[in-house]
Amino acid sequence: MKILVVGAVALGPKVACRVKRLVASAEITMIEKENRYSYGGCGIPYFVSGDVPNIEGLCSTSSHTVRDDVFFRKAKGITIQSSTEAVHIDRKAKKLTVRDLNSGRTTDMPYDKLVLATGATPVVPPIPGADLPGVSAVSNLEHAVNIKEKIAKGGVGKAVVIGGGAIGLEMAEALADMWEVDTTLVEMADQLLPQALGADMSLLVRNHMVSKGVRVQLGDTVTQIVGDPQTGVSAVQTKRSLIPCDMVILAVGVRPNSRLAAAAGLATGRYGGIVVDDTLRTTDPDIYAGGDCIEMVHMVSGERVPMPLGSLANRQGRIIGTNIAGGHARFEGTVGTFCIKVFDMSVAKAGLTVKQACAAGFEPVHSVVSQSDRAHFYPTHAIMHLKLIADRHTRRVLGVEAVGPNGDAVKARVDAVAALLPYQVDVSAISNLEVAYAPPFASAMDIVNNAANALDNIIMGYNTPIDVGAFVSDFNARKTRVLDVRGQSESKPFREKYGERWLNIPQSELAERWAELPKEEAMCLICDTGPRSYEAQLLLRAHGIANTKNIQGGYGMLSKSNPDF
Repeated sequence: MKILVVGAVALGPKVACRVKRLVASAEITMIEKENRYSYGGCGIPYFVSGDVPNIEGLCSTSSHTVRDDVFFRKAKGITIQSSTEAVHIDRKAKKLTVRDLNSGRTTDMPYDKLVLATGATPVVPPIPGADLPGVSAVSNLEHAVNIKEKIAKGGVGKAVVIGGGAIGLEMAEALADMWEVDTTLVEMADQLLPQALGADMSLLVRNHMVSKGVRVQLGDTVTQIVGDPQTGVSAVQTKRSLIPCDMVILAVGVRPNSRLAAAAGLATGRYGGIVVDDTLRTTDPDIYAGGDCIEMVHMVSGERVPMPLGSLANRQGRIIGTNIAGGHARFEGTVGTFCIKVFDMSVAKAGLTVKQACAAGFEPVHSVVSQSDRAHFYPTHAIMHLKLIADRHTRRVLGVEAVGPNGDAVKARVDAVAALLPYQVDVSAISNLEVAYAPPFASAMDIVNNAANALDNIIMGYNTPIDVGAFVSDFNARKTRVLDVRGQSESKPFREKYGERWLNIPQSELAERWAELPKEEAMCLICDTGPRSYEAQLLLRAHGIANTKNIQGGYGMLSKSNPDF
């Protein structure tokens, strides 16, 4: 059996090695345009930052063996043709035409099974000056090496990152943190990570980046990259300002690299990705595809979407290898589980954001909970902010977002919910989700359970919430007053700043003093993290004071979202 694999970064090597383990007689050749292969592409920003000290670290096994052509040939029995580009598929003759990028010579290679692991192509926006020296995307190791070498030589004092997605944030951190480059990030949307987070959770990320010295310009568009073909880039012109710089990083996204497949008549989808079934076969039964070049089913929305994640590519590679070897493995789809480190903040999500849920035809409702990620008395505890999203009518859980300083804790909560999303679970399933407990790792009533309890209360009408952003807007417009149920010392700075607009009755006194409050005037209730203000809302409602809203996440969320408030 002759197997050709086009692409040798993530999915391709996984397919090749899986087939070879199961069918020792298979003749497998990987075709790769680059000279480096089987590397951790998601580690590129950490190589640029210096967290990964050398490029070999991204190309090595866990036992520190470099995955080069000798490794694949001798240890795996697989041939690699590097510096080689696949240019044409003859499906009828079952031949792949390839071009040697050094000599320009083309060759036809026969196959029994063909695997397309062509990945994704960086989007290069049509901006004047995007081809100037000093402007680079970050899609392969060559880009990474060039960027790092230029910075290490002291040639970069100021940089602009265009794009506020994951790669943009990681590259901004790499430049500003390790190399102390004066860094500005420009994003045309009104928030960072627009495909991953809601605006409220994204604001926490934005504020954290600003606190670390990165300038963030949201809702702004780059109109020109200024410079000279000889001396390189000198500035970036946006609709709002001119930003001097020595380097520009393009991180505006990627699109599936499906040109080879489309030219061969294979079906592609709405986003340009290759269409595959649940065995990861294309519309040609002898051609498989996976990774960043395909569209896959989103198991919450039902839509077919690209999902360029190395974790998915590796899992899909094993499935393709199993099926080529005669097995019957299936890839059902994705819930879009994602995580990222932003300086010393950790972010994770799975499923749909509120905006995405609306677009998918749901009527989303959500809770936001701020709570210690370990037992509150354990020395390493820290406040995590967790958002849980469900459909109001069916109570089906649709998504989860979490932000906090302890990455292990943030990822663990999102992973727990993500595992249930394909099964269309009710909010009560998360309320009663059994997670491991010990004070160094969690609270006895875990934050993920409390987020579901809060959401259940909202759906049932017990808790009438307001998001921090909406509260700040209403308060600034003098549409509401605040009842602070924390202690006097905690509320004192707010009472001094806002006067009679900021009322304070500690929770322990509210049952006796509720009559002091105006019955008809709108009030927003606040405590440290939300539970005490929720109880206050119930008490006041029982006494006929119903025009109240509970600030989601309490002071913990307010202080991180609007530190100047």
